[in-house]
Amino acid sequence: MPPRRHISKDMERLMISVSICFAALLALSGAAGAADGAAVEETPLARWQADPALVLEAEDIVLEDFHWLARPVVVFADSPNDPRFVTQMEYLLARPADLVDRDVVLITDTDPAAMSALRTKLRPRGFMLVIIGKDGQVKLRKPLPWDVREIGRSIDKLPLRQDELRSR
Repeated sequence: MPPRRHISKDMERLMISVSICFAALLALSGAAGAADGAAVEETPLARWQADPALVLEAEDIVLEDFHWLARPVVVFADSPNDPRFVTQMEYLLARPADLVDRDVVLITDTDPAAMSALRTKLRPRGFMLVIIGKDGQVKLRKPLPWDVREIGRSIDKLPLRQDELRSR
């Protein structure tokens, strides 16, 4: 395992600024294409940046798009009617502000037949809750629903989140 490199706060802010500028440039170039009559579809990252409380579907998600910008929380189930999935979504949607404060992007995948890239990578069996850090690494997997308070506590223990809290 390579040694862990520490990123300074200034460098982290610069990386975030560059990512936001790049996303804005992509959006502007897409708007120019739309003016020519071409249909432009927003990326999941752009949709999340416009509305951080939005719940995204896993089918068109590329986790690398969210690196250093968001903490994906992915909820898998074999059906949207799975009672554990329903309970988990009720928990998550009850306190969206707590998740937005922690830069969480909510992603759901309830179609095992579609074999999304996330499902292929994370290999859930039935219901599963996965918390992924801003660095793209899986931080926690749970086979049962967790409320936002428990999820928030787990996120708040992460080193990068501790740095964010100290820099406020």
